[in-house]
Amino acid sequence: MPVLVASDLDRTLIYSAAALALRGPDAEAPRLLCVEVYEGRPLSFMTETAAGLLSSLAGAAVFVPVTTRTREQYRRISLPGPPPAYAICANGGHLLVDGATDPDWHAGVTARLTDECAPLDEVREHLLRAADPVWVRKHRSAEDLFAYLVVERELLPDTWVEDLAGWAGERNWTVSLQGRKIYAVPGPLTKSAAVREVARRTGAGPVLAAGDSLLDADLLLAADRGWRPGHGELADSGWSAPAVTALPERGVLAGERIAGEFLAAAT
Repeated sequence: MPVLVASDLDRTLIYSAAALALRGPDAEAPRLLCVEVYEGRPLSFMTETAAGLLSSLAGAAVFVPVTTRTREQYRRISLPGPPPAYAICANGGHLLVDGATDPDWHAGVTARLTDECAPLDEVREHLLRAADPVWVRKHRSAEDLFAYLVVERELLPDTWVEDLAGWAGERNWTVSLQGRKIYAVPGPLTKSAAVREVARRTGAGPVLAAGDSLLDADLLLAADRGWRPGHGELADSGWSAPAVTALPERGVLAGERIAGEFLAAAT
């Protein structure tokens, strides 16, 4: 049975310039490979060493990118190695097969959200009412599945995210703070459910996973082995699980370490 490697992307395998966290002398910084361009400018990076490890992983496992990004945002990324046969976008709302959405999977997800959660419009209206324009820069919805805010972190009131999480939990939604973004996501919209479907289709045995945020926790718990970097929402909260290794590395070097752990475990 093949090994399935399911990895979050942003701040796990790939990093914006602001998230690189390169602390040493500039002359000793690792060489970087640009893996995403947006509006004609480089946006996301990984180390060249990590890129080589990820390319080698394609021959040893079924590699599945798993992201909260929309399909449009995901398609801007050009990872090293062959294009993945499967990818998971919108936190599990879209399963891509050879780059195309599986309509049956998406229909099943949306039906479950309709049955089990408060509607997206109710959540968006609450965010518009509760969020202060002083510190909110953007209101967005993604794929008609979930909503998020782009905020100024230094101006965000200390208890606002906690209060939002309490309100959302009563409606079967979850809240995650990642960098400058606050996500409100339906509870049943999970990365792990989509990964289980890929494992079923590919006949995969062991599942390896990595992620840095609260929205990755279910993915890590469902995996046989997992890794989280030394930065991010999970690290900041001290989150841990028996089969999940908390790495000390932060920033783009954590991505390199994760790629290496994937390849070692898969081979």
